[in-house]
Amino acid sequence: MDRSCSWQAKAPAPPAKVGQTLPSVNTGASAIFSRLLTIAAAFALTVCAAAAQTANWKPPRTPDGQPDLQGTWTNASLTPLQRPTELGSKEFFTEQEAAAFEKQRIEQGDVDRIEGARGESDLARRAYNSAWFDRGTHVVKSRRTSLVVDPPDGRVPALTPEAKSSHDAFRAALARNPADGPEDRLLTERCILFGAAGPPMLPEPYNNNYQIVQSPGYVTILAEMLHDARIIPLDGRPHLGANMPQWKGNSRGRWEGDTLVVETLDFKFNGQSRFGVAYLDGMSDRNLRVVERFTRPAPDTILYRATVEDPTVYTKPWTVEISMTKRDDAIFEYACHEGNYGLSGILSGTRAEERAERRSEISERVSLPAGHRGARGEIQGFQARSFGRTDRLAAGDHQDIRARESFHYAVLPQNRDRRRGPGGAGGLLAGKTRAAGGR
Repeated sequence: MDRSCSWQAKAPAPPAKVGQTLPSVNTGASAIFSRLLTIAAAFALTVCAAAAQTANWKPPRTPDGQPDLQGTWTNASLTPLQRPTELGSKEFFTEQEAAAFEKQRIEQGDVDRIEGARGESDLARRAYNSAWFDRGTHVVKSRRTSLVVDPPDGRVPALTPEAKSSHDAFRAALARNPADGPEDRLLTERCILFGAAGPPMLPEPYNNNYQIVQSPGYVTILAEMLHDARIIPLDGRPHLGANMPQWKGNSRGRWEGDTLVVETLDFKFNGQSRFGVAYLDGMSDRNLRVVERFTRPAPDTILYRATVEDPTVYTKPWTVEISMTKRDDAIFEYACHEGNYGLSGILSGTRAEERAERRSEISERVSLPAGHRGARGEIQGFQARSFGRTDRLAAGDHQDIRARESFHYAVLPQNRDRRRGPGGAGGLLAGKTRAAGGR
């Protein structure tokens, strides 16, 4: 959007001629108005001069002559990845609309506010309190209504029919078995990849900071989120190839004037989104290609643009644009794996739910009418039907089933004589021993 200065100071009115009658005015009010007009004119001229200076600004150079992008930067922004549907075709906010939107987004993101009854969804929303979040306090400098700038509707394009079919099948399977193992979970939950690391580098709810370091022939981008570093060669070497896929892909860079262009191929992928919390329903495959552009138009700004191309997943390419702001803060280590109690909690909680369901069904099968035969076969059949293979059961599940079997044979009167055999009471004692957890 063109935000150049269009204000022009008007020339002062000519002085009154001798004998000319002037309109009656309040001398004090006129003086105040004149002073305010002078201040406004001076401010406008200052803004215009600063804008003109920025327009002519050129980035400093590194010792090897490249534009200097070094320093610590943040892309924290309240601008959503995709344009909210209620905004329709509105591409830019006015200044007043941007202020109102920022206020709304800050209130919506305040998880410390308690509204209505506390429940399961409310608990998930408050897994972290507001002290942990750092989404920023403003929209992007251009006041766009979305980070997606192409297509013009500000939305990620539709999936191809083949990709949609694959995506739907994966989601359906995940709904049936959401946590059989860590491989089923989001890449963010597994501390493998966040959208902030990229490419493309997309804002997350916190840790939206980067450190850029340049050396002869290389640019390194360290993302605070998950402390991922991309070392980007600039010497024209080829990509590693599809036989060496990596979660962050394989990046190669070059300079086009004052713009750093980075092309990344050879991405590792699975059914989960690689685009972070801003697009958890996203998808990619082996044909993903991301082209990033870093341009420094002002001392405190890097304009970041990234185009995502994946012709077997998306019906057209899509581009994001984000303004990154210079900051003086240090980068901190984000220790994700070392304290990832969330993932172990998800998996162990799911196992606990499964055990509770199995206990309920097993109890129904061992509490059978007198004279019913074959309870052990019923239980083993239940195992086979439910799990396919008994070796998928956790140790606690095996103990559960052994205890239920022992209860059936050792305690229920109709089965006690059947279990004793030649050993008489010995069979009952063995049954009680097994019920207590022995073999």
